Amino acid sequence: MRTVTESIELADSPVAVNVLPEEYVRLLGYPRGYEMEGRALELATWAREWYAQHGRPWVYARQVETFALDEASICVDGQCFNSARLRGTLEQAGAHSAVLVAVGAGPEAEEEARRLWSQEKPDEYFFLEMFASAVVEYLTTAAGARLCDWAEQHEMAVLPHYSPGYPEWDIAEQPRLLELMKHTRNAEFPSQLDAMESGMLRPKKSQLALFGLTRHTDRLRRLTSLVPCENCSFGPCQYRRAPYRKSPRGTGERVTVKAAVLDQDASYSVNRRALRRWAQERLTMEEHPDGSFVAVFRYDGTTCTNMGRPLAFQYRVRLGPREDGYPIREQQCAPAEGDTGYTHMCQYIADPEGVMGAIDREKPLSGERLNAVLSWRREASGAGCFCEAASRNHKWGLVLETIHYALAQKEPAQETE
Repeated sequence: MRTVTESIELADSPVAVNVLPEEYVRLLGYPRGYEMEGRALELATWAREWYAQHGRPWVYARQVETFALDEASICVDGQCFNSARLRGTLEQAGAHSAVLVAVGAGPEAEEEARRLWSQEKPDEYFFLEMFASAVVEYLTTAAGARLCDWAEQHEMAVLPHYSPGYPEWDIAEQPRLLELMKHTRNAEFPSQLDAMESGMLRPKKSQLALFGLTRHTDRLRRLTSLVPCENCSFGPCQYRRAPYRKSPRGTGERVTVKAAVLDQDASYSVNRRALRRWAQERLTMEEHPDGSFVAVFRYDGTTCTNMGRPLAFQYRVRLGPREDGYPIREQQCAPAEGDTGYTHMCQYIADPEGVMGAIDREKPLSGERLNAVLSWRREASGAGCFCEAASRNHKWGLVLETIHYALAQKEPAQETE
């Protein structure tokens, strides 16, 4: 029996759920690569927009307190579960602990789907039902990505998740697993979730999963079936270290899917039309032989006083290679060459060294991967000057989002080898 020393617990409701179009198409039953049009596209767009407005997704995860493998079972926190396949995977990988994860699309979509069915609107019912299923898949894989981030910091790896109802794990064990998960430590369980005697969850658009943890990352490289990234379909994951691999339907052959590093369907703080214009007019990008990128962005604004004097600043950002998730390695912000408008800012007049020193020192998200800008919570500021920290952070956010947008447009939707 092993007791853990490192620990993680998550409980939140994601602000944005970015279901990839190809995953939604798959769940709707269309063939791979199919592009919806006409009525199908209208229904798919409606379902996505309805959920964005009304859906309440949630995620809970916590590392178990105790973990052990006996001859036939996986025992966590005093409860033993029977799955020969999962036990074998955990043993081969040298797992020393596990994380329990529960996710849900929320009851709203199910309630609306029932209403649509009662109103004899089967098409709307089906498209909303399938989108809620896609949300559950997204939340599970996104939770795995967050666990990968945490595990990487502790020199561990997260194994592919496994759930009751999967081959060789009886779904009847799901009620005990849910009860175990509800024994939270510091956070409340985010949503009402029940399991019937049959093992079915209520609301049904929910999932329970177990992610194994191992410190033997070298062992995973030898056991190709256990490489976590190769078994994870979360395309925009910033922690990906290997391409996603899967078998096409009806074949035993494994193909490599070069998933996107950046989310092409990302939710930005400003509209995409503005980002597209800024990327075309204000941003230049240069790729170096080592795979790194240097992005230069020109910002034009005005002072908030002194009759709104025009000013211009130049941002320079150096990013690491795509395969590393575009880590932000260098940042610089300074007045554009030949510009003197900044000297009319009120804070410059009051304390020139103070405000210019702050502009030079501030490097938000330095060391993070570029996807981090999507979850960066910063105060909105419409000021055109650089006097206040909130205004400077707001502009850095716009710069990094523009770079993210420009690079995301070059991402492969799906390539195979």
